[in-house]
Amino acid sequence: MTALSPILQQATPVIVDHASGSWIVGTDGRRYLDFTTGIGVTSTGHCHPRVVAAAREQVGSIIHAQYTTLLHRPLLELTEKLGEVLPDGLDSVFYANSGSEAVEASIRLARMATGRPNIIAFHGGFHGRTVAAASLTSAGTKFRSGFSPLMGGVHLAPFPYAYRYGWDVETAVDFALRELDYLLQTVSSVADTAAFIIEPVLGDGGYLPTPPRFLEGLRERADRHGIVFILDEVQAGVGRTGKFWGHQHSAATPDVLITAKGLASGFPISAIAASTELMSKAWPGSQGGTYGGNAVAAAAAVATLDVVRDEGLVENARIRGVELASGLARLGQEFGQVGDVRGLGLMQALEFTTDAGEPDADAARAVQQAAIDQDLLLLTCGGYGNVVRVVPALTVTADEIDEGVRRIGAAMKVGLSG
Repeated sequence: MTALSPILQQATPVIVDHASGSWIVGTDGRRYLDFTTGIGVTSTGHCHPRVVAAAREQVGSIIHAQYTTLLHRPLLELTEKLGEVLPDGLDSVFYANSGSEAVEASIRLARMATGRPNIIAFHGGFHGRTVAAASLTSAGTKFRSGFSPLMGGVHLAPFPYAYRYGWDVETAVDFALRELDYLLQTVSSVADTAAFIIEPVLGDGGYLPTPPRFLEGLRERADRHGIVFILDEVQAGVGRTGKFWGHQHSAATPDVLITAKGLASGFPISAIAASTELMSKAWPGSQGGTYGGNAVAAAAAVATLDVVRDEGLVENARIRGVELASGLARLGQEFGQVGDVRGLGLMQALEFTTDAGEPDADAARAVQQAAIDQDLLLLTCGGYGNVVRVVPALTVTADEIDEGVRRIGAAMKVGLSG
């Protein structure tokens, strides 16, 4: 009998029957509050009526129109709508299917545009599982081990992870910028460095907001040295942090922006955006793909952007995020195993540590599993697996936040009692 790969370990035993908004109903009839959203994908909640209607209508028109062969209206409309929310100057878009593909397209563009070989990524970042994207990833060895050699020309610089270092944020930022400058002097000269790539909030690396001054420091160095500044907004973008883009909590702006996940409420589509001047430096034939910019996914993305705008979901993420952060902070004060509570908007996390301050993956896993018995779905992350991430839909209500925090608290009482 054929089965799924045994390596695909399920975080929960739930087999979904149907879902709506923040709620999933399993085939067993149990109703679960979903604070995973498919790892930040179902931004408008499960099966938002407007997204469903757009996809259904498009399926009846054309499903696949390969976009270097045939253009289609949903993709043209999506490009126009993205132009309304993209940072100024990013007026050219290339579409793919996944975050990994978009990441790889961004570094290919940076290398071609600059004629330089090296990419500097930051410790704890997650950029994907394909070879080039995994080469940039250091959120955990599981993403990059066992299939070496990885892509050459990648160098890692420290991320200002203040809690891990035991410092305040400003000290951590000073350290990380100083070490980046040292890297540029000793490992990858500016003449060899094509790009910096970083997430505005680390995803699998532990839901760590990148301090604004660090992003601004990267922007300044990129300008000074002619380095392409790539912001990986795959998870933090499309309203997740209470701003439309995660980097908008700072004054920094990207040369290349990568988006995926929440862009189409569950349909696979990703994109990179850059200026026409920069995008034009890609070599002919270097951008393409069979399924990129799929018509149904594009129609769903158009509907998603409309819902985000019309229902004020960025502002809802900000307000509900304040409520969620407050609730998690209360739990952090109640339970000594919580070393840090952090996040932006609806991208929040609890980091679990032992009495000695060491990462406690067992505690995080116990809480995540105990939450299932509370009919609440959560996920873990972090380099040590000791972080529980809380990722509600952007449509989440105040009552659902309160109920979610209550269930997290109940799960912590059970999971941490041992």
